[in-house]
Amino acid sequence: MISSRFAAIAQSQTRNSIAIEEKGRRSELFGINVFNESKMLQYLTKDALESLKSAMVSGSKIDRKIADQVAEAIKGWAITMGATHYTHWFQPLTGSTAEKHDAFFDLLPNGTALEKFGGGQLVQQEPDASSFPSGGIRNTFEARGYTAWDPSSPAFIYGTTLCIPTIFVSYTGEALDNKAPLLRALSAVDDAATAVAKYFDKNVSKVNATLGWEQEYFLIDKALAHSRPDIMMTGRTLVGETPAKGQQLDDHYFGVIPSRVLSFMSDLEKECTKLGIPVKTRHNEVAPNQFELAPVFEEANLAIDHNLLLMDVMDKIADKHHFMVLFHEKPFAGINGSGKHNNWSLATDTGVNLLSPGSTPMKNLQFLTFFINTIKAVDTYEELLRSSIASAGNDYRLGANEAPPAIFSIFVGTQLSSVLDELEGVSKGKLSPEEKTELKLNVVGKIPEILMDNTDRNRTSPFAFTGNKFEMRGVGAKTNCAKPMTILNTIVAKQLKDFKKEVDALIDKKSLKKDEAIFNVLREYIKTSKRIRFDGDGYSAEWESEAKRRKLSNNRNTPEALNVLTSKESLALFQSMKVMSDIEVRARQEVDLENYILHTQIEGRVYNELVYGYIMPAGIAYQNTLIKNVSGLKEIYGAAHKKFSEGQLTMIEEIAEHIVSIKKMVDAMADARKKANALKDTKKKAEAYCTNVKPYFSEIRLHSDKLEKLMDNQLWPLTKYRELLFIK
Repeated sequence: MISSRFAAIAQSQTRNSIAIEEKGRRSELFGINVFNESKMLQYLTKDALESLKSAMVSGSKIDRKIADQVAEAIKGWAITMGATHYTHWFQPLTGSTAEKHDAFFDLLPNGTALEKFGGGQLVQQEPDASSFPSGGIRNTFEARGYTAWDPSSPAFIYGTTLCIPTIFVSYTGEALDNKAPLLRALSAVDDAATAVAKYFDKNVSKVNATLGWEQEYFLIDKALAHSRPDIMMTGRTLVGETPAKGQQLDDHYFGVIPSRVLSFMSDLEKECTKLGIPVKTRHNEVAPNQFELAPVFEEANLAIDHNLLLMDVMDKIADKHHFMVLFHEKPFAGINGSGKHNNWSLATDTGVNLLSPGSTPMKNLQFLTFFINTIKAVDTYEELLRSSIASAGNDYRLGANEAPPAIFSIFVGTQLSSVLDELEGVSKGKLSPEEKTELKLNVVGKIPEILMDNTDRNRTSPFAFTGNKFEMRGVGAKTNCAKPMTILNTIVAKQLKDFKKEVDALIDKKSLKKDEAIFNVLREYIKTSKRIRFDGDGYSAEWESEAKRRKLSNNRNTPEALNVLTSKESLALFQSMKVMSDIEVRARQEVDLENYILHTQIEGRVYNELVYGYIMPAGIAYQNTLIKNVSGLKEIYGAAHKKFSEGQLTMIEEIAEHIVSIKKMVDAMADARKKANALKDTKKKAEAYCTNVKPYFSEIRLHSDKLEKLMDNQLWPLTKYRELLFIK
C-alpha cells in the first residue's frame, strides 16, 4: 500500500520524451485517412458524387443503387489504406461514442472468400440497443436499434477500421443518441436563419451553424495516476491536501511546454491531421499540468464528431507517451477545472459570418439582427441552456476558479451595450429621414470601429460575445458538445422564426419599410432581454442578489438544472421545432439524472475504499509510531517525559479525532446511500444523492486532508498533489 506511491514516483522519473518524426507540410498530411471530397472525385462516378454531395448539403436521401456505388468506392479506398473492418460510429446517450466492428470478409456458398461491403451495410446496421441508456424508450428485452448513415460527416479510417458516422434510433423511430436531435436542430436553424438572411441578401440559400471548441485537459504521468484509486475510478481526486505551490504564480499559463508534453502534442496533432481534425492551437493552461487544444472553426455537426474522435485519440496517444488524460471538469481541488468553451456562430453559403459586422450600414443591420436575436433567445431560454451543461462533474467546476457561475448571463462589453441602449430609443413605427440617417451613420455604421477595440473578455461570463461569435464558457471538458449545441441552435431557430413573423406583420399590416420594421422589432427585443446582459463579476454576492431580482435562474446542481427539460414551455419548444418529441426529451432527462446518480454513487463507494483501505490504516500506523515514541520517552524519563512528548501527545489526539470523524462521516454516508437507493423515483433519488449523500464528501475530504498534513510523508499511501501536478 505504502510502496505503490513511491514506486510510481520512481517510475515517473524514468520517462523520456518520445521522438516524433515530422516530415512534410501539415497541409499535405491533412485528411489522408478521410473519405473527403478529393477521394470522392477519385473513387465515385459522376452520378454517385452528385447524389452524395446533395445529401451532404441538403439532407436529401440516397437511393439504394447509388448507396451500393458509394459503398463499393469507400470499400475500395479503405482496403488500399489497410482497413480490414468497418463500423457504424455513433453517439449513444452515454456521452461518448460506440462502435461494433465487422470484417469486410465474407464467404460465398461455394466457400470462396471475398471482401464484401454493400449499400445495405453502409446505410444501416442493427446493433443491440438494450444495454445503452435509453431513459425508458427501450426495455432490456427489446434489443433492436438501428444506426443510420450520416453522409454530412465523412467516413474515416482509424487504425484498421473504416468508421462511418451514424445516428442511432430505436425500432419505433425515437432518437437514442445525441446526433439525431443535433441534426434536427441544425436543420431548424438553417431554415430559420436563411429566411431572415434573405432580408439582406436574396442569394443566401443555406446557413450553417459553426463551432470552434477549446478542449482543456490535464496530463498526469500514467504510473502516478494508476497509483490513485480515485483517479482510476472517478477521473478526479476525492482527497488531497493543497500543495504549498499551486497556480498562484501564474507561471504555468502560456509557459514553455514541457518536453514530454510537447512530444505528446506533436504525436497527437499528427494523428489528428491525418483524420481531418483541423487542430491549430496548443498551450499550457492556468493550472499546473493543465493544457489546451483548439481547432479551426467547422460546421457544427462535423466539429462535434471531431471533438469526440479527438478525445478517443488523446487517450490512445497519451497511453503511448505514458500519460493519462484527465477530462474530468474538476480533477483537483483548489485550482482551475477544465472546460470546453463552445464558440458558436452562423455562416451563410455566400461566405458571410452573420455575427460579424460588415462594411455598410445594411450589413451591420444584418449583424445586429442576428446578434440581438441570439441575446433574446438566450434570455427566453436561459434555464434550458443551463440544463445542457449540467453533469455531476461540472457541478464541481461551475463557479470555482474562473469557471462561470450557474447563473446564465451574457457579456457584450460596454461599447456594444451603449449601441443597444441607443437602439432602444428608436421611435415606434415609421422613422423620419433624419432618424434613419442618424441610426445608419452614427450608430449602426460605427459598429466595426467599436468591435475593433471590444477585446475585453469577462472570464466569469457563461455566454460572452467575443467579436464575431458567442462563446459558451460553461460547457464541461467531458461533455459531448452536441447537447449544448442542440439546445442553442433550437432556441435561436425558434427566436428567428418568431422575429420573421413579427417583421413581416409590420411590413404587411403597418406598411413599414423593411429596415424600419426590423428596427422596431429589434428595439422591443433589446428592452425585453435587458435582464440577461451583465458585464460585471459573476462571482460577486451583489450579482447573485441582482440576478435574483432580475428573475434569472440559479440552478446550482444537476438535479435542479434538469427539471426545466420537461416544463410545458420546453416540451412545446422541442416539438414545435421538430427537434425532439416529448418521449425523447423525457428520456434524456431520465438518462441524465441516472447518470448523475451513478457518478455520485461510485464516488461514495470509492470514499469507502479510500477511508477503510488507505487513510485510516495509514493514520493508525503513524499514531502507533507516535505512541511507541511516547512510551519510550516515558520509559527513559518517567514522569518528566511529558515536557518532551507534549507535541507527540497532541498529534496522537488530533489523529484520533480525524480518524473518528472520517469513520463517522463515511458510515453515515453509506447509510444515506442505502436510503437513496431505496427510492424508486429517479428525480427523488437524484435529489437524495445531491442533498443527503454528496455533502458528506467535503466533510470526509476535510478531515482526510488535515490528516495528510499531520502524517509522516513516508507513511502517507496516496500520491500527493505536489507529485501529481508538478512531475512533468
